[in-house]
Amino acid sequence: MLTLERHKEILDILNRKNAVTVSELAKALNTSESTVRRDLNTLDKQKKLNKVFGGATAIRQMAGAAENKVSYRENINTAEKEAIARYAASLIHDDDFVFIDAGTTTSKMVDFITNDKATYVTNGIEHGLKLLRKGFNAYLIGGRIKPVTESVVGAEGVKNLSGFNFTKAFLGTNGIDIKAGFTTPDLEEARIKQTAIEKSYVSFVLADSSKFRITTPITFGSLSSCCIITDKKIPGEWSDYTAIKIVNNG
Repeated sequence: MLTLERHKEILDILNRKNAVTVSELAKALNTSESTVRRDLNTLDKQKKLNKVFGGATAIRQMAGAAENKVSYRENINTAEKEAIARYAASLIHDDDFVFIDAGTTTSKMVDFITNDKATYVTNGIEHGLKLLRKGFNAYLIGGRIKPVTESVVGAEGVKNLSGFNFTKAFLGTNGIDIKAGFTTPDLEEARIKQTAIEKSYVSFVLADSSKFRITTPITFGSLSSCCIITDKKIPGEWSDYTAIKIVNNG
C-alpha cells in the first residue's frame, strides 16, 4: 500500500472511530507499527489528526461564543438547508402540537409547511410572522428578544415552554459532536432548546453536514435526545447514538 493510501485509510478509520491505537492501525493496514507511527507523525504535522500516546484521535473543531447574524447565515448551504427543511415539514400531521426553534433552517422549514390543522409554537420572530401570514394557528412565546438570532430567549421564555406538551419539536444547532452532543454558543438559547426537548414526545435537529464535529460552548442535548435530519452521510459511528435521516438536496 502506498503512503498516501495508508494516510487516507488512517483518516477514514479515525472518522469512523474518533480514536485508534497504533496496534489497531497496524493490523487494519497490514503493516508494521513503526510505519504507522511515522504516518501518524506526518499527519499530525499536517494537522489532520491529533497524535497521542499509543495512537491518535480525530480532530474536533472548537468554536467560540460569537454568532453570525441571520442575514449572513441564511445564505450559507442554502440547497442543503432547503432539502432538510422540506423533509422536516412533511413530518407534520393534522393533530400535531409543534415547537419550531429559531434558526435559518427552521425558518426555511416554515416556508414548506402546508398543514393548517396542526398548532405551532415558536421562539423565532420571523417564524411567527411567516406562520401568521400563512393563516396557521400559531403562538409566539414571550421573553427577551435576542437581536443576533432574532429569537425569544430568557427565563420567561423557558417558563412559557414549560407549560406545553409538544408532539414534535424541530430545532437548530450550531454544532454536533459525539461526546459534546448538540451545542450552541448562547446559554439562554440552550435553555430554550433543552426545555423544548424535555417537553416534546419526539425532537428533531435540522443540521446540514457542516455542523458535524463542531463543538460550541453550551450543550443543550445528548445525541440520543434528538433525531437528526441532515443532507449527507458523515463518516463515523453517529447512528450508534441516534436515528439519522439523510435527505437528497439534488
